[in-house]
Amino acid sequence: VQLQASGGGLVQAGGSLRLSCQAFGGDFSSHYMSWFRQAPGKQREFVAGVAKRGGSTYYADSVKGRFTISRDDAKNTVYLQTYSLKPEDTAVYYCAAKQVPFYWTTSRAYDYWGQGTQVTVSS
Repeated sequence: VQLQASGGGLVQAGGSLRLSCQAFGGDFSSHYMSWFRQAPGKQREFVAGVAKRGGSTYYADSVKGRFTISRDDAKNTVYLQTYSLKPEDTAVYYCAAKQVPFYWTTSRAYDYWGQGTQVTVSS
């Protein structure tokens, strides 16, 4: 499975962006999908995840209530809708896919990664 992320950009604090991640090859619907992010000088961190068939969703406390993850299996795409962005949300955002229904926040649990898309939030 190859993942291609897009939708990042420069936005003012309080703004919003919708990130997309399209999968090519493999069986997208059989994978659990997540978004991670990595800010300069920091470790990569889990942001949000969605189970197969648009089931359960999971969020980091720092984005709960501001970000929404969703998936469209017909389009092989997972989305991250962001609202009320803050400067501390500035990071490279990565989509990732895994086949196990646990270890959502553990990078090593993921089998495939996208190339990342930059999100910059100005104050």
